[in-house]
Amino acid sequence: MNYDVFNGDADGIIALLQLRLANPLESQLVTGVKRDIKLLQNIDVNAGDTLTVLDISMEKNIDGLNSALEKGASVFYADHHRCGEIPEHEKLDANIDLDANTCTGLIIDKLLDGKFHAWAITAAYGDNLIAKADDLCLQAGYSVEQAEQLKELGTLINYNGYGATVADLHFDPATLYQALLAYPSPFDLLKDLNSPFYKLQKAYGEDIAKALAVPSTHQSALLSIFELPDETWSRRISGVYGNLLANQNPDSAHAVLTKNKDESYLVSLRAPLNNKQGAGDICSKFATGGGRAAAAGINALNHDALNTFIELIEQHYRH
Repeated sequence: MNYDVFNGDADGIIALLQLRLANPLESQLVTGVKRDIKLLQNIDVNAGDTLTVLDISMEKNIDGLNSALEKGASVFYADHHRCGEIPEHEKLDANIDLDANTCTGLIIDKLLDGKFHAWAITAAYGDNLIAKADDLCLQAGYSVEQAEQLKELGTLINYNGYGATVADLHFDPATLYQALLAYPSPFDLLKDLNSPFYKLQKAYGEDIAKALAVPSTHQSALLSIFELPDETWSRRISGVYGNLLANQNPDSAHAVLTKNKDESYLVSLRAPLNNKQGAGDICSKFATGGGRAAAAGINALNHDALNTFIELIEQHYRH
């Protein structure tokens, strides 16, 4: 059995998209909402199985990875999140790059020698690597208009990955990935008025307008916090709204808090774009937190831990 295991955000979807456009393979798709990252625990692996694992932290999946390897499965792993100690095993092909200016889509792009480069750039835009993606567009000879199209598409695919459950999303990430397989180039997708792009464009416009109407609950030179209500639209917009805020004020950190049903907070934290480090380390101090240097999150931050969270961020970026 072949398993394709991937994060349900733009980077995870597009990383797999590039691989399967280059090397089609019948596989079982294993994915979920963006925050659902412990995906290897959902698979009953047998000897001889092959696993392609994309854009989920090896550190968070180490038990599932070791179990798969011990059972005789072969694992191709590509990611840019915190990895912990990478196992040395003959059946593990690990492609890990923790550079804050890369993403899994760009890691795959290198391995494929740029075969689906426009899709890789779209992944970079989706992961909020705006300056990096802009440079790649310039090098590829794309016009400003084309770069903006890829940026919007990456943002929309990423937007679709946020929610407490798949029911919150406009498309199940597996369904969206399968739909995108019809388009060898993102520019082909944009030409198709029936493609997922146009449904997501309309929905994003509605959700972001609601978020922009919410005032900040904490504002300093180092950090701005916005608290969104316990609503489906809030959960959908939280991550891409954090990216938008980060781009508007690149010298400050930003956190978007969304109320969970139990009154805890779902947190999206963005490091200052001009100082892209620390977000993953800060969020990992909390039981349900994790991420990478530039962008991280906490699935359930207790209300009484909010001041501690704020103090950690302010202290971290003050030095």
